[in-house]
Amino acid sequence: MNADATLDFNPPASGGKGINPAIAEKYEGKSACVIGAGFGGMALAIRLQSAGIRTTVVEARDKPGGRAYFWEKDGFTFDAGPTVITDPPCLKELWELTGHDIAEDVELMPVHPFYRLNWPDGTNFDYSNVEDELNAEIAKLNPDDVIGYQRFLEYSEGVYEEGYLKLGHKPFLDFKSMLKAAPALIKKQAWRSVYDMVSKYIESEKLREAFSFHTLLVGGSPMKTSSIYALIHKLEKDGGVWWARGGTNRLIAGMVRHFERLGGTMRVGDPVKQVHTMGTRATEVETKSGWKERFDAVASNADIMHSYKDLLGQSERGKKYAKSLARKSYSPSLFVVHFGLEGTWPGIPHHMILFGPRYHGLVEDIYKNGVLPQDFSIYLHHPTVTDPSMAPAGKSTFYALVPVAHMGKMPIDWDVEGPKLETAILDEIGRRLIPDIHDRIVTKFHYAPKDFQHDLSAHMGSAFSLEPVLWQSAYLRGHNRDDVIENFYLVGAGTHPGAGIPGVVGSAKATAGIVLEDLAAKASA
Repeated sequence: MNADATLDFNPPASGGKGINPAIAEKYEGKSACVIGAGFGGMALAIRLQSAGIRTTVVEARDKPGGRAYFWEKDGFTFDAGPTVITDPPCLKELWELTGHDIAEDVELMPVHPFYRLNWPDGTNFDYSNVEDELNAEIAKLNPDDVIGYQRFLEYSEGVYEEGYLKLGHKPFLDFKSMLKAAPALIKKQAWRSVYDMVSKYIESEKLREAFSFHTLLVGGSPMKTSSIYALIHKLEKDGGVWWARGGTNRLIAGMVRHFERLGGTMRVGDPVKQVHTMGTRATEVETKSGWKERFDAVASNADIMHSYKDLLGQSERGKKYAKSLARKSYSPSLFVVHFGLEGTWPGIPHHMILFGPRYHGLVEDIYKNGVLPQDFSIYLHHPTVTDPSMAPAGKSTFYALVPVAHMGKMPIDWDVEGPKLETAILDEIGRRLIPDIHDRIVTKFHYAPKDFQHDLSAHMGSAFSLEPVLWQSAYLRGHNRDDVIENFYLVGAGTHPGAGIPGVVGSAKATAGIVLEDLAAKASA
């Protein structure tokens, strides 16, 4: 992909596939730059280009993806993450804007069960949206909780309606907009945590863990994250859990292909050095290579602190807001071991959670105490059971992920501690699933908090940006449009609604709406 390559695009006649000429006329001559080619950045770029706005995506790394980066090593494909695809309609909509079908570029494959949860005593719990199967799994642990789960699911449906369908794609640009949403959220007891709300309906401690761990996948503590995040259960029940053939990276590649098909420009391997401003407007984007271009709108999918402290660091607004961001609470980081094994493992499902001996105490160590515990819970990703193309024939691709405190809470030397933790994680997987794991390893490497900081400019190595707690939600999170620099926008995990593929794709929808409204108003002025 050439950094300066631009595809010619001729808008089709009305009724054909492509940009609608009537819409494009409204934005004729308008341009936008999206900094960062993660899911949020690409979703925003597609929306803007679909409206006929000349859009350029500038990506620092050698290929698109952001946190959805990937490596190819010794014939294995390793996705950096995320690996759980939910709410396919939010992705399909990006193609449907111009009459296209996501299937032109991406093959989505269903995953079943969604997750297998395993505890140290050998208990397994297979979670899916097949009602009879799920009820049977719940009854194995506590028959009384079958009815309790149905009541919890009803609650989940309610917060899904209020928190996702009504508010998930809506920007909160002023405090008044948050006050308008408050009564519905108060009615749903949004001040309570996900774990607290699950416990209201579920008696079994194992099932409480099973129905509250999801917040960890978006950077939140089950004991602190607002119960609004219980909507994930409704999201998964209705939409399922999916995989993109070839890896999550193929979903990113499909988004890039579609964006370029519409005439968008990708510029990769060229980090943004500065967003220039004049008064209350962003004027130019400058990269380390010396490339510089003026745009009508600039949006950042980069880490929120990096966006203000570094990219806007020469402006008063950037300096001031960076100080404010430094006082906020950030999500933990992650330690991930990628490994390829000899052999295939049909008995190990695509997604597995290996719970450790502690739940509450471990979460406290990660989110509050900032210590590296000797025990851990592991998210084990095994894509080759669904998609053998991720590894050479007769071999398997895995990654094992454990949440760890970010570098602000736990400033340890990862060059020293990383190899030790890698060995401990592989030992635990060997003890519980693959006894001869060390003998079967073909290739391996790990990714630590310092890598998140170095490769993604992630503040303190945080893997999910701002922590998803109630006092950092909606208007109290990064705004989709800056309060001072009127044509600078945010998209991604640091802005509303938050992390996860549906979250950042939802933020792109919210942000795109504001950009289109602003540019249309400017054109008619």
